Amino acid sequence: MKVLHLYKDYFPVLGGIENHIRILAEAQAARGHDVTVLVANPQRRTIDDTLNGVRVIKAARWATVASTPISPAMFRQAARLKADIAHLHFPHPPGEVANLLFHPAQRTVISYHSDVVRQASIMRFYRPILKRVLKRADAIIVGSPPMRNSEYLAPHQAKVHLVPYGIPLDRFLATPSDDELARVRSQYTIASSSLPTLLFVGRLRYYKGLDVLIDALPDIAARVLIVGIGPMMDEWQALAKARNVADKIMWLGEVPDADLPTLYHLVDLFVLPATHTSEAFALVQVEAMASGVPAVCTELGTGTSWVNVDGQTGLVIPPRDPRALAMAINQLLADPDRCRMLSEAARARAMEFSVDKLIERVLEVYESLIQS
Repeated sequence: MKVLHLYKDYFPVLGGIENHIRILAEAQAARGHDVTVLVANPQRRTIDDTLNGVRVIKAARWATVASTPISPAMFRQAARLKADIAHLHFPHPPGEVANLLFHPAQRTVISYHSDVVRQASIMRFYRPILKRVLKRADAIIVGSPPMRNSEYLAPHQAKVHLVPYGIPLDRFLATPSDDELARVRSQYTIASSSLPTLLFVGRLRYYKGLDVLIDALPDIAARVLIVGIGPMMDEWQALAKARNVADKIMWLGEVPDADLPTLYHLVDLFVLPATHTSEAFALVQVEAMASGVPAVCTELGTGTSWVNVDGQTGLVIPPRDPRALAMAINQLLADPDRCRMLSEAARARAMEFSVDKLIERVLEVYESLIQS
């Protein structure tokens, strides 16, 4: 089967959707399928390469406007490619329009990852096109039951398929050796401390809500490890200084993927204080849960609180509420026995999000379309 994935970025650019596409594409290629990924190159040149069995075309990008790459080369590439399945990853208007114009595949699948929130003004203009894109799609995939409730998907429920995201779990389930734990502590200068340790992993974007965690930190006797970079880093670092909690935060920046499992095993709680529905699922919660780390997340009406079940695998609180966040974190840190119970349940829950289940379910959608 020839499969074409279309999105704006791909590895080594890090992000939830980027990681998901890489996992999906590489697993499909490993099963013998002919897989191509078409994205925009951060630079003004087109690169056509093969990575782990996947053909990756990075089309020259002229600029980026409202998080959207401007890349005429992407349209030229889409016009040349042929596939059985074009798998679009929304939101990405250029890829969706390119598929609409040039029909590079027999069938079209859209993974609807999240609603567009911050670029609402753009959506006023794009809405008619999106309605056409969704109408023309042969199948629409959502990662969690709450995503079915998007107003844009309401007319298309008959072709919506629930396919939860998945990741390779084994490396998070395994307990690192003492030598590996010591190596990572040294690598990131994480000294032993009498304070509990909280962890955040993700791109530092507005909807991640780290400002809420920073506002809560004066009332939490813990330190925080922050993994990731992004446009909000400078602003949030300045906020930490203004709140007099800069000494409680370690900004680790981008961390090699191989070191992440060990970092999870060095902490007490995982915190995802997201504030907007742009945070549609958060696979980092699955990573934490598979590592036996209870999570504290927010109720956004998306998949975050479907993955992390309140009172079973962690706690779920209202968004944009520093006091509620501090109370939830302090409640768990003060109750080690409860944390152990949550840890066991979190590991069991994480098994629902294996990469094997993801691949089987996606391929079932593809095959049903090709055979119809």
